Amino acid sequence: MASRPVRPARTAQAAVLAALLLAAGAACGGGDEQPPSAAVAPPSPAGDRVGTLSIRDAQGPRACTASVVHSPRRNLLVTAAHCVQSRRIGLLDGLVFTPGYRNGYSPYGSWPVQSITVDPRWAAEDDPEYDVAFVTVRAIGGREVEDAVGGNPLATGQGVGLAVSVTGYPNESDEPITCSARTSSQSPTQERFDCGGYTNGTSGSPWVTPAGAVVGVIGGYQEGGETDGTSYSVAFDERVAELYRRATA
Repeated sequence: MASRPVRPARTAQAAVLAALLLAAGAACGGGDEQPPSAAVAPPSPAGDRVGTLSIRDAQGPRACTASVVHSPRRNLLVTAAHCVQSRRIGLLDGLVFTPGYRNGYSPYGSWPVQSITVDPRWAAEDDPEYDVAFVTVRAIGGREVEDAVGGNPLATGQGVGLAVSVTGYPNESDEPITCSARTSSQSPTQERFDCGGYTNGTSGSPWVTPAGAVVGVIGGYQEGGETDGTSYSVAFDERVAELYRRATA
């Protein structure tokens, strides 16, 4: 397990903390056909499980997107590893998670990051095959984040061709965007999602099935993608299942 920040790819880049913010490698790159485009996500209880990762508070420089996943201690998030740690910078300090953030309003408050779990191969060399992180957040007023907004189950070994919705926060927007499409294979260990609009800040956005399971996050190949029309994710297989077990042990 390891932790570290990222190079500028798709995470928020703030002048003051440019050296600290990893570029959020967010998602999207195209295909031969014109992909659909994301739209503003309507408010919903399930959507409130997704939020921003930012420095110090909800209005601070943004790093990425994260979401709540179900865990025994009810305090766990999933995001991309490059959003929280990198070999060059180390662990990104002072992060807070603000679920359901919209237009300057934080309906559930901001939850300070407590610990980060990444695969040792990510920690050692920023290996894109392991660009996933599990993050625990501190309780607020004795209440865990999952008690406040609920948590999506994590699903591994589901294969490709899945219908998913991907919700995330571009750095330039105060509202989340969302898009639905089907996953496809980029390689035996990487998957892709084609939809426009996933720019800096959307790294870590969860890929959620109609049943509510998280089967990917924007990250992996090209730290999530070099264009806003094609996003990537590490395949959620035994590697991710093992990382989840470590994070919840």
